[in-house]
Amino acid sequence: MKFAYRFSNLLGTVYRCGNLNFTCDGNSVISPVGNRVTLFDLKNNKSNTLPLATRYNIRCVGLSPDGRLAIIVDEGGDALLVSLVCRSVLHHFHFKGAVHSVCFSPDGRKFVVTKGNIAQMYHAPGRKREFNAFVLDKTYFGPYDETTCIDWTDDSRCFAVGSKDMSTWVFGAERWDNLIYYALGGHKDAIVACFFESSSLDLYTLSQDGALCVWQCDTCPEGLRLKAPTGWKADLLQREEDEDEAEGARETTIRGKATPTAGEQQGKVKYSRLAKYFFNKEGDFNNLTAAAYHRKTHLLVTGFASGIFHLHELPEFNLIHSLSVSDQRIESIAINSSGDWIALGCSGLGQLLVWEWQSESYVLRQQGHFNSMVALAYSPDGQYIATGGDDGKVKVWNNLSGFCFVTFSEHSSGVTGVTFTATGYVIVTSSMDGTVRAFDLHRYRNFRTFTSPRPTQFSCVAVDSSGEIVSAGAQDSFEIFIWSMQTGRLLEVLSGHEGPISGLCFNPVKSVLASASWDRTVRLWDMLDSWRTTETLALTSDALAVTFRPDGAELAVATLNSQITFWDPENAVQTGSIEGRHDLKTGRKELDKVTAKHSAKGKAFTTLCYSADGQSVLAGGMSKFVCIYHVREQILRKKFEISCNLSLDAMEEFLNRRKMTEFGNLALIDQDAGEENGVTIPLPGVKKGDMSSRHFKPEIRVTSLRFSPTGRCWAATTTEGLLMYSLDAELLFDPFELDTSVTPGRIRAALRQRDFTRALLMAFRLNEKKLLQEALESVPADEIEIISSSLPDLYVDKMLEFLASSFEASRHLEFYLLWTQKVLMAHGQKLKARAGKLLPAVQFLQKSVQRHLDAVSKLCEWNRYNMQYALAMSRQRGMKRPSEPPGSEEEEEEEDSLHLLRAGHGDGDAEGLLV
Repeated sequence: MKFAYRFSNLLGTVYRCGNLNFTCDGNSVISPVGNRVTLFDLKNNKSNTLPLATRYNIRCVGLSPDGRLAIIVDEGGDALLVSLVCRSVLHHFHFKGAVHSVCFSPDGRKFVVTKGNIAQMYHAPGRKREFNAFVLDKTYFGPYDETTCIDWTDDSRCFAVGSKDMSTWVFGAERWDNLIYYALGGHKDAIVACFFESSSLDLYTLSQDGALCVWQCDTCPEGLRLKAPTGWKADLLQREEDEDEAEGARETTIRGKATPTAGEQQGKVKYSRLAKYFFNKEGDFNNLTAAAYHRKTHLLVTGFASGIFHLHELPEFNLIHSLSVSDQRIESIAINSSGDWIALGCSGLGQLLVWEWQSESYVLRQQGHFNSMVALAYSPDGQYIATGGDDGKVKVWNNLSGFCFVTFSEHSSGVTGVTFTATGYVIVTSSMDGTVRAFDLHRYRNFRTFTSPRPTQFSCVAVDSSGEIVSAGAQDSFEIFIWSMQTGRLLEVLSGHEGPISGLCFNPVKSVLASASWDRTVRLWDMLDSWRTTETLALTSDALAVTFRPDGAELAVATLNSQITFWDPENAVQTGSIEGRHDLKTGRKELDKVTAKHSAKGKAFTTLCYSADGQSVLAGGMSKFVCIYHVREQILRKKFEISCNLSLDAMEEFLNRRKMTEFGNLALIDQDAGEENGVTIPLPGVKKGDMSSRHFKPEIRVTSLRFSPTGRCWAATTTEGLLMYSLDAELLFDPFELDTSVTPGRIRAALRQRDFTRALLMAFRLNEKKLLQEALESVPADEIEIISSSLPDLYVDKMLEFLASSFEASRHLEFYLLWTQKVLMAHGQKLKARAGKLLPAVQFLQKSVQRHLDAVSKLCEWNRYNMQYALAMSRQRGMKRPSEPPGSEEEEEEEDSLHLLRAGHGDGDAEGLLV
């Protein structure tokens, strides 16, 4: 088994904080998710997370006008220059301070960042290679408090900057004679957004108290004059320009004044306030938190702290409509290039909404778990992932698209366990509310609810391989409850444990249930023998997790002393153990009194799962690491670091000495409680935030791990969300029994000689995907049966894996289906003897075929319906329908139309036409 797993996608979290952006074509939304960036393709219904991460949570994202580059800035001021074309980091930069916003100029030559009370303009990185991608051009001073927002004019000549000191400043991007800076007041609260009108210097400013000011400029953009130096200044400037051409550009500083003198104002650009509007009605106060403006359609979208957003038409300030999306604060708003779609982000609930305002419908509505995820399960074919969270919700995610397509919210408390039945259409969950529920994925409903005679809290759930028996472990009564899926009745209550049940697992092959408990035992219960305890495995510490190998011949148990022990369930003999204390490497929390080295003694693996082939075991716990161990050799194969986000707690092994003072740790001081975005309703007398609110850093942890049944990826529920890791097959050169006689030239020569079997075998030995595809697709369809029967048994496994991966991307569906059928028909009996080893490849093949079946069957049904409709319409053309009550005549007409459809050119032709 290969371990070239790489981060592939982030599910379960769609928005955390920062600003939303639409791509230049308007079809995709770029959303910051913690310290990563996810791209939601709204046309193709797919989500993809970029394979990069910042050191802290992302604060702002700036997108270039051509959509090729993006500047991602985190809370610490570190910036990444990212190419969205090749999805890689081009440059690292540190702004030496917290950055609030970043914005490219419309011509793409400059970009401005707001940092502290200044604005800095940089030369935008070009397409050629540069030693320093970020070159500072000008620094603009003027505001007295933090700067909050930026907007450029259409011609990139000027830009406006809003500030928390209730002023808006207009700066010239060049050395204009009649506009260097201009300060605008008129507001009584911090500026949230400012927008220029199309092809004009007219400006709209919005403040946090819900006020909108309309400013008119007496000069058009073409009326701006370049400042021409005279005298010795001209000579000095000429000399500086010559030096700049030789050595590079130098920084210019522009200092603005809030009250310039009368001489400075003469002959300059002047602004006048045309109107002032208020969003809040009398007696209704609501903080304005985000805004966006579309210049072509003059559409203004404003979001408020109560979850309401308004659509207005400017400059008349006509209300188009108002809608409430949630009761949480709207953090960010974006409008696409056509002005049809509006993206809204709510960080409190982790919501991302895309609203089409003309049709008043949702294009996208996604929300992650409000609290952390606790459990996950793969469907048997690997297409879907079900997750349960502390918020009591169960969500089902499509592995291919990355979207959640159904949410079950019947549980009234946190979900503790999730599992699929063998059919893949039923999800069984356990919860702390004292119920175990079964959900149907056909009708999306809760069709069974299992309860205990006495109220109890369930900590885990398991379903046997037939899907008929459901079991759940209790946390407070130390019992195991058994129900029938068909009737919903309680069959048995198993007692014997002396501590809370921490894990349950059914043997995949036999009717045996394994239960792990804090009483330092694992008990094996036989379903066929009146649920009696067949064996009791004594452990050295409390059991935290238990799992069977896919073939049922081995049992793995994680205990509190950081050990993983392996047992033979038939003979109740321990076959091995792994000491994982030094591999876990738990970090030190900010408020911990002891070091990470000593606190790690109390940390252990809390979740376990076997790989699809059963040779390795995946383990995780209260740490940022996930470990893969080889079971037989009992060694660490690979360790994955799931996050590098320092905004989470317990990430670093040692505390920062700069935060340690003579009075204690600075982390004890809640510095964020006084911010204005603390809560919506403050306490009486509090003018800025709420001093009673408390902020905390979430701790990094891995709550659940599962390998995909296909063996090609694994998933982990963490503090960050649902992380997906998949095999990076493109960068992996893995030859099989290679010698010097196997070359691409010889493979192509064998194909020209029509020696297809030899060419295929050599391509498998070289194991290059493109060569394999070329050799396979060169085989004529009538020779597939002969060649597949002549394949040696050693190469049949590799053939099935290649066919399964080819279904994902190839358009030759019938050709590969024919190959699959002939290979399975020719080697089916021999493959049964190696069913355990071949299971991942067969499940991967089944997943690919099932996905195509679902897509093609929907298309065929739709085409069939359209043809029936067209036939029915052609028969009724020119006919006048009598006004008779519905009866048997209409049914006869429907039968005739169906008969016409079937008997167009014979039954065989009609079926061929539909396919």
